[in-house]
Amino acid sequence: MPKKLLHILSINILIFIFVSCDFNNGSQAATPESTPQFSKVVLSYNDTTDPVCKQMIYSLDTFYQRQVLAGFNGSVLIGYKGKILYERYFGFSQLESGAKWTPETQSQLASTSKTLTSGAILLLKDKGLLALDDLITTYIPKFPYKSMTIRMLLNHRSGLPDYLKFAPKPVNKRYLDNDDIVNLFINKKPALNFPSNTAFRYSNSNYAILASVVENISGMKFAYFMKRFVFTPIGMDQTFVIDPNEERVCTASFCYNYRWQLEPEMHFDGIAGDKGVYSTVKDLYKWDQALYSGKFIKPASLKEAYKPYSFEKPGVKNYGLGWRMLNYPDGFNVIYHNGWWHGNNTCFYRFIEDNFTIIVLGNKFNKNIYKQPQQIFNIVMGKSNVEEGMEPDE
Repeated sequence: MPKKLLHILSINILIFIFVSCDFNNGSQAATPESTPQFSKVVLSYNDTTDPVCKQMIYSLDTFYQRQVLAGFNGSVLIGYKGKILYERYFGFSQLESGAKWTPETQSQLASTSKTLTSGAILLLKDKGLLALDDLITTYIPKFPYKSMTIRMLLNHRSGLPDYLKFAPKPVNKRYLDNDDIVNLFINKKPALNFPSNTAFRYSNSNYAILASVVENISGMKFAYFMKRFVFTPIGMDQTFVIDPNEERVCTASFCYNYRWQLEPEMHFDGIAGDKGVYSTVKDLYKWDQALYSGKFIKPASLKEAYKPYSFEKPGVKNYGLGWRMLNYPDGFNVIYHNGWWHGNNTCFYRFIEDNFTIIVLGNKFNKNIYKQPQQIFNIVMGKSNVEEGMEPDE
């Protein structure tokens, strides 16, 4: 059988496998972090017409009036048991044209994109197309690190150095892509930061390589696979993986520094998996809720994703498979991921025992965004507000 025909056949088989299954339709330097002290979510309401909820909404509006004065520009959503308790949009998505933030405004999720890349890998696992402990060389045969597995990429225990720190600008094009990163590791064979699976170190390379694994298994570009098998089935109609070589989506926000100066594009902007997803707070909430259904990703796979894998450094902070987490001694867990790329700052906090979610997206650099989940939590729970925060994710 000709290779081209075989390739087409393999893609059609993959599409049949997915369609026949039943599921619902910056590189910036990290800074010292503090650990928010969350607790179990106990709300006596989930109806925005409830007087207690109305008071909470008033308190949040008052809080965000101060945040806007302090430079916040973006969107926020708070959900509880599938219902949106609070949803607001502040400022400009594109200052130059005067376009305001609206429910349709998409912004760069930065490293929060990793939660979706992990979801794609777990989806392939659930369809029997890969196993978490498969070697990377199974899917990228020339990959020079022979003992590295998919799980090690997902939980940042691979030892791969971060491409953001050493990948050169391309010679004959404007942007690097995922193939360039794979070939960089194949051809240059940079030394690992440590032997695989002996330590944790956050590295964007892990998720760029995972996106290439998705491409090699599916025979599709990562952006198309995500749209076809993740975004569309969940109903994330405003979500996409950006290709900087194509015309910009008119509703996508621009990104700015704290002085409202446009952040310039750079040669890393064509690499996806570690970043590159544009979305809205409503679409992210659809992603959040899809993970509770058990129909999109199997509960057993999510259990693996929410399991802590790194214990070299004592404390409540840990990392699962595409998710940061706070694992408190009493067994309470917060599953989350922050992001930071160019001027975009993102927070996605999930209290999975309680189906309570906080999502904050911003397109104008504002480090205070990382304090907001704790502050929002305290307001919703009727506690005094404290100035706690988390570190951004590169």
